[in-house]
Order: sequence, then C-alpha cells, then structure tokens
Amino acid sequence: MRHFAIVGSGPAGFYTAEALAKAYGEQAQIDIIDRYPVPYGLIRFGVAPDHQSLKAVSKRYDQVAEGGTVEFIGNVAVGKDVSVDELRGMYDAVVLAIGAPHDRKLGIPGEDLPGVVGSAEFVGWYNGHPDFADLNPPLDGTHAAVIGNGNVALDCARVLSKNHHEFEGSDIVGHALDALDRSAIQTVTILGRRGPHQISMTPKELGELGHLEVATPVVEGADFPPVEADEALEPGHRKSITILRDFAAAGADAAKPKRIIFDFFAKPLRIEGDGRAERLIVERTILDGSGAAVGTGETYEVPASLIVTSIGYQTPRIDGVAYDERGGKFANEQGKIADGLYAVGWARRGPTGTIGTNRPDGYEVAELIAVAMPPGSDGGKAGAAALVKLPEDRRIKATSFTDWRTIEAAEVAAARPGSPREKMVRHEDWLKTLGH
Repeated sequence: MRHFAIVGSGPAGFYTAEALAKAYGEQAQIDIIDRYPVPYGLIRFGVAPDHQSLKAVSKRYDQVAEGGTVEFIGNVAVGKDVSVDELRGMYDAVVLAIGAPHDRKLGIPGEDLPGVVGSAEFVGWYNGHPDFADLNPPLDGTHAAVIGNGNVALDCARVLSKNHHEFEGSDIVGHALDALDRSAIQTVTILGRRGPHQISMTPKELGELGHLEVATPVVEGADFPPVEADEALEPGHRKSITILRDFAAAGADAAKPKRIIFDFFAKPLRIEGDGRAERLIVERTILDGSGAAVGTGETYEVPASLIVTSIGYQTPRIDGVAYDERGGKFANEQGKIADGLYAVGWARRGPTGTIGTNRPDGYEVAELIAVAMPPGSDGGKAGAAALVKLPEDRRIKATSFTDWRTIEAAEVAAARPGSPREKMVRHEDWLKTLGH
C-alpha cells in the first residue's frame, strides 16, 4: 500500500488524485488536504459566480472523492498545523497543488492607498473567500479601473457593471450583491500596457460584454493594427480580436448608462489621492520591434476611486520547499521538487492556462510518481493515521467529504430565490454547521 498526500483541493489537486487513483487502484490511499473545511479551491473561490457552467466541473471531482481510494481532509493548514517535512514523513509522496493565490504587486507609488485592491482579494470578496469577506471595496465613486488584460480583469469589470437582475442564477455571496446594488460606479476602465493583439482574453468572456443589460463596451478602432494582421493569430485569439473590432465598429450603446472602456497602450505610473485612491496617472505606450511596451512620455489621468490590479499571481512560499522567485512558483523539474515531493498546477507552472490545463499536468506528475514508486510496492508510511498523532497543541479538527456534503446542504437550503446556494464565508460558520 502506498499513501499519497495532495495539498490543495482545487482542479490541479483533484485531477492529480484522479490520475493516481487510476494508476494505483486499491493499492494506494490518496488524501487531499486543504486549509479550508470545504473543497474545490479555485472553483469555489475563483471562478466567477455568474459562470455556473464552469463551476459544474466540481461534479467530476465529486466522483473522484467518492471513488473509494481518495479522501478529503479539510481544515488542516499545511505550514501551520503540519509542516511539509512532517507530511513527507507520513506519506510516500506529497504533491503541492496550492495554486497561486497571491496578487503580484504593481510596484508603483500609491498602490498602498485605500481603494486599491488585488483581483484575488476582489474576486475572493464576491465569491465568499473567508480571507476577504470583510474587504469592503469602495463602491461610492462613479469611476473604477481594472489594471490587466486577462479574463480575471474581464470578470472584475463585468461584475462591477451588472445590475441585480443579471446575477440571478449565480452564487455571488449576499454581502457582495447587497454592496453592488448600492454601487455608484458608472464607468469601468480596463487598462493594458500593450494593444488588442496582446490580450489574454478569451472569446466567451469578451462576448459577454456585448449582452449586458445596463453596460456597454467602448473600444477605439485606432488601437488596432490593420485587419490583415489578424490572420497570423491563433484562431481563438483571432476570434477575440474580431469581437473587440465589432465593439469598436458598433460604438457605445447610448441607451445603456454604464461604460466599460478598454484603454490599450496604457502604462500606470502612479496612483494619487487625498488619503484614498482618486486617480491613476498613466503613460501612453507604443510597441517596439520586439513587441514590448515602451513609454512615449505622454501622460494623462484616469479617474478611479476603486482600482483593481489584475497583473498576475504567485504561489506563496512554504518553509523547506525550493522556490522560483522569478516565476512565482515552486522550483521544480517537470513537476518534481525533490524525492517524494512534487508540484502541480499553478504551483508548478506559474499562473497560466485554464482549469482544463491542470488535467494533463496532474496526469504527468502522477506518472512520475508511479515510475518512482511502482504500483504494488509498499513504502511503509502511515499516511493519514499519523495526522491524528500530532502533538496535543496542534490537534486538528479535520473535516471529511461527508462533512462537506452537510455544509453544502445547508448552503443550498439558505439560497435566495434563483441562486444555487448561499455560501458560508467564515470558518466558524462552517464548523458550527458540523457541530464542531
């Protein structure tokens, strides 16, 4: 019997568990360990609440957890309740699948002013992440800015621009929906240092902006290269550019009061305001021969009392685990950090790819483990049984997948009309539901 620990219950963790379960069958016990009492990581806390079809992938993860060889062990914080080195003593292999939940900093003056928040914080706030339940982003001004040209930037802009009716069917948490109902924001500016051809936005997410009830996208036709240049783009990317060109050609819909403005070739220089963010000072850029954005010296102001930065993420460091500073991830070779220690997903690759990208990634690392520890071999490790023998001052109150089903049922029962659930957003509420 082999015992494997996967730290993190998001897509990368579950796909790796699925792969290990297929490789070893009943010859292994696989434990998915998470700091929160509830599973799914990015699916629960990261995917936009109005994208329920994407969240439905959790049904596949349910099958993994209910397959007999995989256990969910929640409410265990690796690095606090138990160290990675201790886990390596308990398990034949430890796989780190903790994602990249920390926002990268802009590195410009004023980014510490009240009103400037990272997209991980903002998304966590409206998605019910316990670390950000009390974020209280300022929504009292008429202008907001989102810095970044990826799908998360689009999510943030879209959520800021929807009305109450458009959140029907979503699982946006109640405190965020109430705050957004009172929001005064009328204009959201999305800033990117380069041009339309350099965006990381996919067609589905871009296309949604054309169907909002009270907001309209605004794109400048002059920002595009000649249309012939689109032919060199990958088909999906070309479709995104076509959508942006259509927005530019259509112009703003005057019947809709809100604006989502795409401000390309815009490099933030600093954030200014009297005790809080009030405006961005931006430099106009052009692309040099290598495609890099270089400043022109021309500057201008973008009003914004809420500024959401969405320029990338990084994996948090863990004591004793080699770290790649430049990549913002664990230092690894094809997923292997050291003997018996591996990384998958964003913790391995950095913050790139979609949810589905994690599946082949997890299977590749599972294959590495199977080669190093062939099915049928015995490592002599105790696995989860060793967790309950931690010293008294670190005794954990772990939650199981059955416990999660109890929490899930309570969330579904508390749902407002039209919503699939009302998420609990605090540790104590999760544990109280279980009688802990």
